Order: sequence, then structure tokens, then C-alpha cells
Amino acid sequence: MYHYTPMRKSFSFRLILILGISVLFAASSSRGAGSRSQEKPVYKTTGSEGRITGEISFVGEAPQPKRIDASGDPVCETGSRELFTEDIIVTKGKLANVLVYLRSGGPLGWYVFEAPTADVSISHQFCQFVPRILGMQLQQTLQIATGDPTYHNIHFTPRENADWNQTQAPNSDPLHHKFTKSEVGIPARDNQHPWERAYVSVFTHPFFAITARNGLYEISGIPPGQYTIVAWHERFGEQTAEISIGVGEQKTLDFAFKPPEK
Repeated sequence: MYHYTPMRKSFSFRLILILGISVLFAASSSRGAGSRSQEKPVYKTTGSEGRITGEISFVGEAPQPKRIDASGDPVCETGSRELFTEDIIVTKGKLANVLVYLRSGGPLGWYVFEAPTADVSISHQFCQFVPRILGMQLQQTLQIATGDPTYHNIHFTPRENADWNQTQAPNSDPLHHKFTKSEVGIPARDNQHPWERAYVSVFTHPFFAITARNGLYEISGIPPGQYTIVAWHERFGEQTAEISIGVGEQKTLDFAFKPPEK
């Protein structure tokens, strides 16, 4: 009969331990190599990029702005201009403050797009957020300024990012904030002045625009490909369209919004 000795047991244990460590090291190295292979290259312009232009119309009778009761703050109530709601701005049948952006498709998932180094700014002006709708890239910093002689507040209530709530004293230095995740339509409000509203959208790419009062937009520098493009409005929701951009091609894409049926 064969008998194990303590020496053989010790040797077997060391052998199993060495084999286990080797397997773990190999697996770790494999994961590291896979991670490196999945890193996306930074997109470099080639001269083949195209652009999309268009206008956003409003169909039907536009709701009229309503006067804001700012009596809770004498500075806002007696300011240099009357305050009106700004959630719907229609001028000659064109809709302002519509965010137009590329949501998916083409090289958006293949590359990393470098962001401008400059900060993006929003400010309290005459007891309103200016601008009301803004876009930025994930790596950029948002600067929040105030020039009003009253206390203000900015409170972000995102779905994906962290809640952020700060108060600003009259004529104080700007605040600064960075978002950690891409997200469309992050609400911002002023807890001191409940009528003050804004929406910030954070992207991993630079392909977005916001319509002015003439309803026009332009997105340029788009690599050739097939894309889903979105037009988003804070009150009227979003519309989507599929579009193909060829080498150096310019496309026109219009959208039309209307009030929801009662």
C-alpha cells in the first residue's frame, strides 16, 4: 500500500499554490490587454466632414408669455425690466431654445472627441438664468456667475449625475461645477426664485446646437456616417430623424413642433 508522507503533502500544496498564482496572473494580464485594446482613439479631422443645417418651426397659435410675480424679492420686482415666462419663445413661427444633437450612429461610438478648454457659462441676469438652454462636453467646466444685487441659488436635479445645490451672494465670484456623466436636459432651478429655470445637456462629442429666436441651427464638423438626430424642447419633448452624411456633404433637416392635443 502506498502512503503519503508529510513532505509529499507539502510539495503538492506548493505546486497547487504556484499553479493558482500563475492562472490569476495570466487572467489579470489578459484583462489589462483587453482594456488597452478597447481604448478609443481621439478623432482627428480629415477634411471629409459634413454639416447639418435647418430650422425649427412652431405650428399653430403660440402660447403667450405670462408675467411673473416677483414680489417675493424687491430687487427682482423693481428691476430694470418686467419678468415673463421663457419656457416657450416663438418669433414669426420659429421656435427658440430647441436643443438639436446627434444621439447615436457613425463614429460617435468609435472615437473620443476632444472638448474645448474654455469654460461654459451660465449666469443670473435680471433674476433669470441666461442662457436658459445650454450644451457642453463632458470634460468642460460650467461657470455660474451672477451680477444681480440679490441672493441667488442654483440647484441641479439630474437623473444620472449627482445632485448639486449652491447659493450665491450678491455680486459674488462665479461658482464652478463639472458633471461626471453625459446627460440631456439636466434641470437647474433657483430655490430663491422658483421661476428661474434652465436646462444643461452634457455630451461626449461636440455635435449639438441650440436654436436662437430665428429657429435656425447648424452642426458642423460631422464625420461621414449614418446618425440619429434629436430635436429636444423643454415643454414639447423630442423628435428624432435618421440622416446620412457623406464626405463633405451638407444636409438640411427641419423640424416642426406644435402644442399637444387637449
